[in-house]
Parts: sequence; structure tokens; C-alpha cells
Amino acid sequence: MQTTKYIFVTGGVTSSLGKGIISASLGKLLKARGFRVTIQKLDPYINIDPGTMNPYEHGECYVTEDGAETDLDLGHYERFLSVDTSQANNITTGRIYQTVIEKERRGDYLGKTVQVIPHITDEIQRRIQALGETGNYDLVITEIGGTVGDIESLPFIEAVRQLRYNLGMGNSMVIHLTLIPYLKAAGELKTKPTQNSVKTLLEHGVQPDVVVGRTEYPLNEDIRKKIALFCNVPKEAVIQSIDAYSIYDVPLLMQEERLDLVVLNRLGLPDATLPDLRSWNSFLTRLRTASRQVSIALVGKYVELKDAYKSIHEALIHAGAAQDCKVNVHWLHSESLDDMTPLEIEAQFRAIQGVLVAPGFGDRGINGKIRAIQYARENRIPFFGICLGMQCAVVEFARNKAGLTDAHSAEFSSQTPQPVIHYLQGQSADMRKGGTMRLGTYPCTLTPGSHAAKAYGNIHISERHRHRLEFNNDFLDVLEKNGMKATGRHPELGLVEIVEVTDHPWFVGTQFHPEYKSRVEEPHPLFLGFIEAAKAGN
Repeated sequence: MQTTKYIFVTGGVTSSLGKGIISASLGKLLKARGFRVTIQKLDPYINIDPGTMNPYEHGECYVTEDGAETDLDLGHYERFLSVDTSQANNITTGRIYQTVIEKERRGDYLGKTVQVIPHITDEIQRRIQALGETGNYDLVITEIGGTVGDIESLPFIEAVRQLRYNLGMGNSMVIHLTLIPYLKAAGELKTKPTQNSVKTLLEHGVQPDVVVGRTEYPLNEDIRKKIALFCNVPKEAVIQSIDAYSIYDVPLLMQEERLDLVVLNRLGLPDATLPDLRSWNSFLTRLRTASRQVSIALVGKYVELKDAYKSIHEALIHAGAAQDCKVNVHWLHSESLDDMTPLEIEAQFRAIQGVLVAPGFGDRGINGKIRAIQYARENRIPFFGICLGMQCAVVEFARNKAGLTDAHSAEFSSQTPQPVIHYLQGQSADMRKGGTMRLGTYPCTLTPGSHAAKAYGNIHISERHRHRLEFNNDFLDVLEKNGMKATGRHPELGLVEIVEVTDHPWFVGTQFHPEYKSRVEEPHPLFLGFIEAAKAGN
């Protein structure tokens, strides 16, 4: 049986250089050559997972099929590779220490003094190898969060050093991503930050096999030779990562740089099969040459940090490209809509062909979301509400169409006499927050003939969830009598998963998060339906 090979991706000089995109792009190229590939992320923070983090701190919390709350990079992995990830694909310092401490409490270490080396580093190695030991993958790419030299990352780097030694020659390699800055005053690129970053990595006993330089300007031969000489890598292993038109161009740029060939040769793997990127190239062509445009208002409370809605934004791009349509996203802060006059609200949405109200938690900006939904409903603008966006749509409809003037969500008003949104059974406002919501994939049965059923082309679906509250079925009859239908239900529990307004061109709210399952080469059906409706009204 072929041994699983391991590729480690580290970063230096500064954060936010794009390790996740480089990892996903390399994974895409290797998968397109026929290899079985998965990618995992090691995050150095002490939180168990990002589930309790403010989106301003960490961006989007991405949810996997098995209900793991993970780093947003796992969304890139899934979108690029068209594969599902799991809890095993995201490892945090907090989870490592939690496991080791639990083992110590059970007495698993037989009275030994528990230390970073070997106990913490052993647990990191075990987690890294867990995916490879399933026998499902030829290659496991491991992205290490943070920057080499950060105190938080030291145990991960040490674990990589030990694991490379244990795996033996030819079974692992390290790709180091650094910044190659351009000094405008000097008119030249500078390699010293890269040299120093590699030296820091060497101080920890890890020699990179490939150096990827993030740059705004092309690397000439002299620059490549200099990096190769001072970083002790072959010149062909100095890879340029230049600014791209979109993140989806990066796999092709890495192919031009022959990154996949360098990796295969370093690991002793065959390179005879050329990568099949026809579908990917077709997507990029449509992305660049779209003949039509639509403007979508994305209404949320974290719009200052676009990464808070990363999967939604990418799902809109996927759906637009599939329909020969460029999607222009207008980011609207829901809080800014709270106190606007009707004329000011109208001005905000005058040039908009679709309104998407995003997920979130907390009551800040809720009135703005409700006002945006009311405008979209009354003016027959295609509307898409996701999770909290769906819940706000129920509140708005109950108040303004069904006569339930005191309607609200129990999350924001515990005393409301008309809690059209209430806590799921077993949930409450004062329970422990981490990992306790309804998480992961659940089945849903759709009403034939509904917008949702038409979009999916099926009445039996499954989607990923992340919520603590739900539609209150005590109010279902009165809402349905007034024109809001439950068109998606959990087949056994009867939970309302989708609502639609019947006298509207396209008004759909989902309790689940469809954005998590949109792929570059397989856009999500509901996003396709939303963009199609927006185009029709343009």
C-alpha cells in the first residue's frame, strides 16, 4: 500500500499572505492530476474552535458536514477541491491542550510529568496523521496558521520537525510562504525579509523545500537565484505568487510556476498525468466575460470585515458565473438602516436587483435588517434570507402582513407575547455557548412546486446548520393564511427549514446555511435561483 505523503505550508514575515489559497490551489492541481488529496488547518489560538469568536476577530465561522465549527480556510479547501472536510481538518491549540489535559486527568500518562515535548507535540503529530491513516488520501496538505517566529506556533513547528524525521526521507516536504516587498523609493524588490524568515524556520530545525514569494511585481531570474542561494533551495523551487485578478486564478498561476511538478518530484510521485482543469477554466472564462450584471445588496452587521461573509460572497460569484452574470455586491450595514427615513431607504435600494440578509447573532442592527426585508417584500425585489435573515423575515412578515404587531424573536425579546422565533428544544439564552447549537447536516423535505423545489430539482435535500433558535410552529397557521408558506420541513421533527412568500417573485428564507455547500464547479441551487430572479427583474 502506498504511504501517504505530507505537505506542510508555513508562513513568514507577515500574516494574511494567502497560505489558505496557496494550499487550496496546490490541492486543486494535485487532485486534477488524479491524486486523492485533503487539506487540514492547524490554528495556534487557545480557543477550542472559532464558534464563540466575534466575526470581527476571526471572520466567518465555517461549518462542516459533521457539525465542526472551523476556520474559514476550510471553506476555500472545499470550494477549490469540491470535497467535504470534517472536524479532523481543523486542529487548534485549545483542542490539543484539552485532549492532553483530559488524558492526564484519566491517568493515561501513568504519573509522568506532562510537558510540551513530548506530550503536546505527540498529540499534534497524532492529529496531523489521523487523516492519512484512514487510507483515503495519497497526500495530506497541512497549513499552519500564524507566522513562523510567533510563540503560539512553536509547538506546531516542533511537531513538524519531529514528524518529518519520523516519516523518513521523501515522505514529507515544507512549503514556506513569505512576503517579498517592493520599495518604491528604491525601485526594487527586497529579499531580506524572506531570508530572515527562512533563517527563523531553520533555527527551529525545519528546512523548507519550496519558497513561495508573495509579490506585487514579477520575480526576475536574479531575485530567484538570490533567494535560492540564501534559503538553500533549488532555483526551480522558488515560486512566484503574484497578485491575481481573483483567488480562482491562483491555481493556474501556480501551474505556470510548476509548483505541482516541483512537489511531485520532491515526493517521488509520478507526474505523467496532466491536470484536467477544463471545468475550472470554463468557470474563469465565464467569470471574466459575463455579458450581464446584477447588483445585490448584502445586508449584515459585520460588513466592515468582508471575511465575515466569505462563503456567501463566493457563493454569489459561483452562481453569477454559471448564469453569464457579473454579481456586484453592495455591502450595507444593517445598523445604518435603523433610523433612515423611507425616502433614504428607497435611495439605498433604488439600483438593487436582489437583497440578501445575512446570518448573525445579537440584536445590534436587527431593526435595519427588518426594514430591508420589508422594502424588498413590498417592492417585489428578489429576497434571500439566511439563518438570522430568515428569522428576521418571519418577524417582519408577522408584524406587517399577518397583524402580529408584537411579533419578535425570543433571542431579542424574552417577554414578547408573540415569539414567532423561539429557542430549539434543549436550548436557551443562558446555556454554555461553545459547540452547543444545532450544528451540521440535517435532512429537509421540500414542498413540490415551491421556489426551493424548483431550484434543487428534488424534494429531498440535506443542508448544514448553525443556530440555536427556530421558527415557532404555534404561529404557522396564521402566517400561512396570510401568504408565508413553510416550503421546507425536517421530515421527522417538523422543524421549519424554509419559508417563502407566495405573492412575491422570489422571496426565500432558509434556516440552514446553503453558502457552505456552494462550489466553484457546482454552484448552490438556491443561489442560482436567487441570481436568476435578480436577472429577471433587471
